Amino acid sequence: MRAVQYLEAGRAPEVVEVPVPEPGPGELLLRVTAAGVCHSDLAVMALPADQLGYPLPLTLGHEAAGVVEAVGPGVASVPVGEAVLVYGPWGCGRCRECSLGLENYCARAEELGIFPPGLGRPGALAEYMLVDDARHVVPLGDLDPVRTVPLTDAGLTPYHVIRRSAERLYPGGTAVVIGVGGLGHVAVQLLRAVTGAEVVALDVREESLELARKVGAHHVLRSGEGAVEKVRELTGGAGAQAVLDFVGAQPTVELGARMLAKDAGLDVVGIGGGALPVGFGTVPYGTAVRSTYWGGRSELLELVDLARQGAVGVHVERYPLERGPEVYERMKAGRIQGRAVVVPTD
Repeated sequence: MRAVQYLEAGRAPEVVEVPVPEPGPGELLLRVTAAGVCHSDLAVMALPADQLGYPLPLTLGHEAAGVVEAVGPGVASVPVGEAVLVYGPWGCGRCRECSLGLENYCARAEELGIFPPGLGRPGALAEYMLVDDARHVVPLGDLDPVRTVPLTDAGLTPYHVIRRSAERLYPGGTAVVIGVGGLGHVAVQLLRAVTGAEVVALDVREESLELARKVGAHHVLRSGEGAVEKVRELTGGAGAQAVLDFVGAQPTVELGARMLAKDAGLDVVGIGGGALPVGFGTVPYGTAVRSTYWGGRSELLELVDLARQGAVGVHVERYPLERGPEVYERMKAGRIQGRAVVVPTD
């Protein structure tokens, strides 16, 4: 089968031929129908070999949709032929966090060498992929896999943040979304769908601001110094109750902090390397600053229901598998609008 693999640290990914895997006990083999391409892969491929943390070559892609092609011994709950999405942050299944469905915060994954697909285990940018356990697939039903697959990360990550910030996202409150890319434009829709907050979207690209307008932002602002004053003006001087930073670079983290109201929250979702010193007098009283990672299994089920209701949709650009390496180049150059999705059958 064909697969997009990262073969060597510092080398661009390539399309290669590899054997079709066979499912072992408890495993499922999927025929991949769609694979979302995430910006975090670029951060992984920027790491030197001694910091990578898992062996190469590696089939990329941690957003996956597919049809169950075969199951291994012991799998009885998922029938062959079912269309599914893959829940990506795999855990041990036994710790407290996993028992709550929060495998994204599994206490033992690192210790046991458990990795997500595409981030340590063979991923979805291929014609077939293995899933380690039936609990890691969610029924897709009749939803379009190409338009739905980004919900497994680009949707699940912001939804997790929004759920954790629910007490601050009340009617009359303000939520600021910094970075209206693959995750940020979904965050805008989710904020509109499940909260009563006024949504302000910030980006440096005009096309991203236009996308934010289309998906429901109440206000769009060019990111920069003037945005702080404008947010204060929109909130009667109080500031925002929640800032969701999908860039996470030092300038955006600092910008977001300056927009906060008292007793507000800043969630740093993007992996741009920014950090915020927090202490008495450095941020408004009551400020909570968090980093988050992916989301829970039950949250993915809820997202699929929201998609079925038409409450959330992802702007996608569709590519065949052979153009997988090119997608990463386009992403690096800032030429992807929304989410790129690779379709092996195209």
